[in-house]
Amino acid sequence: MKEIAEKIRNIALVGHTGAGKTSLAEVMLFDAGVTTRIGRVEDGNTVMDFEPEELKRQASISSGFHQYNWKKHTISIIDTPGDQNFFSDTKNCMQAADAAVVVIDAVDGFKVQTEQAWTFATDFKLACAIFINKLDRERADFQRAFKDAADSVQPKPILIHLPIGSEAGFKGVIDLISMKAYIYDDNGKATVGEIPADMKETAAIEREAMIENVAEADDALIEKYLEGATLTDDEIKDALRKGTQSRTFVPVLCGTATKYIGIGLLADFIVNCFPSPLDRESWRAMDAAGKNEILRKPSLEEPFAGFVFKTVADPYAGRLSIIRVVSGALDSDGTFFNVNKDTKERFNQLLTIAGKEQKPAPHAVPGSIVAVAKLKETTTGDTLCDDSSKIRFIPPEPLPTLISFAIEAKSKGDEDKIFSSLNKLAEEDSALRLDRNAETKEILVSGLGQVHIEAVVEKLKRKFNVEAVLKTPKVPYRETIKKKVRVQGRHKKQTGGHGQFGDCWVQFEPLPRGQGFEFVDGVVGGVIPKTYIPAVEKGIIESAKRGVLAGFPCVDFRATVDDGSYHAVDSSEMAFKIAGSLAYRKAAQEAQPVLLEPIMKVAVKTPDEFMGDIMGDLNSRRGRVLGMDNEGKYQVIKAIVPMAEFLTYAPDLNSMTGGRGIFFIEFSHYEEVPVQLAEKLIETLNAQREQEK
Repeated sequence: MKEIAEKIRNIALVGHTGAGKTSLAEVMLFDAGVTTRIGRVEDGNTVMDFEPEELKRQASISSGFHQYNWKKHTISIIDTPGDQNFFSDTKNCMQAADAAVVVIDAVDGFKVQTEQAWTFATDFKLACAIFINKLDRERADFQRAFKDAADSVQPKPILIHLPIGSEAGFKGVIDLISMKAYIYDDNGKATVGEIPADMKETAAIEREAMIENVAEADDALIEKYLEGATLTDDEIKDALRKGTQSRTFVPVLCGTATKYIGIGLLADFIVNCFPSPLDRESWRAMDAAGKNEILRKPSLEEPFAGFVFKTVADPYAGRLSIIRVVSGALDSDGTFFNVNKDTKERFNQLLTIAGKEQKPAPHAVPGSIVAVAKLKETTTGDTLCDDSSKIRFIPPEPLPTLISFAIEAKSKGDEDKIFSSLNKLAEEDSALRLDRNAETKEILVSGLGQVHIEAVVEKLKRKFNVEAVLKTPKVPYRETIKKKVRVQGRHKKQTGGHGQFGDCWVQFEPLPRGQGFEFVDGVVGGVIPKTYIPAVEKGIIESAKRGVLAGFPCVDFRATVDDGSYHAVDSSEMAFKIAGSLAYRKAAQEAQPVLLEPIMKVAVKTPDEFMGDIMGDLNSRRGRVLGMDNEGKYQVIKAIVPMAEFLTYAPDLNSMTGGRGIFFIEFSHYEEVPVQLAEKLIETLNAQREQEK
């Protein structure tokens, strides 16, 4: 079994949407004889993209998996989404890979999502290579794409291939190690021959630069090189493999998937230079209690351990858990221990995923990516291990959600069904957040963008037959007071028997923003019995939940009860609770009530050329720019903006930057709504409340 693990290569294809990752995977599978035809994304017939939502958008929205054999090695491809809306899946699935091929569009260059994928690869310590794709396209520029990458990433990219021709004239690749030219015909068949005469000098210069860079991976080799000795091809290949796996540098290859150019050379590179699962350093984990760090070697001799990095929810087949095996081995059936849920799970079959199909797997070894159906408790991020050696792998931090919608069932009978169905979709999509807002009585669904949420709605209908409607969520405004007042709350009611009597004097005063509510018992001399004081507080709290301006909770004030009176027979906790409520309502009217709105802390990352438009747009949203930071060729604009002005920012930013800008958002604090807006806003909010009654 060790030989099996040594010949596994787990590769994530990552990059910006439209870079050609799915097309590249399609050609790799065809070249290996796994498929008999090459599908096209435009035709909706690729192996990796098969869900209706992907076919509609002609883009991956979920990672696809497939395996193929190449020169006695098993290559597992993970074709990840490149759209920001679905990038959480990319992050989760990259954790299961041992290496990443970063696919760059030769026309568009190194885009922002490519840079984010690079950050993930760095965090997971993945060996990387860059594949510059689409060199046959109009305006394709290999040197510009290479420079773009060199300016954007560390460690430094180094060329090991050169293109022959450009745009429509692109016809082949020069391998700088063998110094051979690979010229491709219209069917993707390569003829190996001499380098074209007009490129020999350029190739010689680039080879010398490559050798100097590659030699840096081996101290003995760099010494030999500096002494002027000629390095053999085998020495160069060994140093290339060593430097790639140690992340000393990043090899750059090139080609075009749609014309099948350079694909075989890429497959050879994956086999020869990327690490096997056993080549990786020990994986970091925690003990079962989560207190002490443990290093787990990727070895067959270690007890079984793996983690679930993706879940697929199916209303008919049930939950499908996709597992990366880190150590040990699994047979085709048995049990393992779920550390996160503290329970044993039984499985009856191991599966490998091949596009939309699942095939039985006889066993799993370190590096195997396998699926198990119908585990009862297991979800994404859980660690599965041998019961005798419990450890817990730390899942990656989820990406912050960027946009929220209120979601409701289109049909009245589906209200309960919609939340349970959304919970099942959240099991397979870690970027999806669900919340029931008791204040606004809305189900809120949050995600990475509008397209992300729209895809969730489409899945609801397709998988669970629930039609849903999206609405802009209500803003959770607050109210507060600005003036100190002292009022009397007096409740007196006479009935045939015992009456009701409660009388309290309460001083209300504003507190600094964010302090919440504070109650002070200032009664002396027993004018109100101690048993009734908590009732006054309760009355104030319950009444403050519905402010006097627009029905929102009142916050950031202190209430001090300091006087009052009671009746020996008619007083009760209920009477003093009503008295406290009356005191609040009276004080809130007199203490200059104001409306507060939530303010969000925002960071917008954008190329330089869009800075002016973005800053102008933030100002138009009543935002305040706090500063700017430089991150390579990007600028990060930091600002605070009212939530009400930012609910639809994701599609607007996409439109302003052509998809090249991203943003991060989190709650900051509450601020008073400007006077010129407050009156009209309160009128609108109250009208909405009346309509909903």
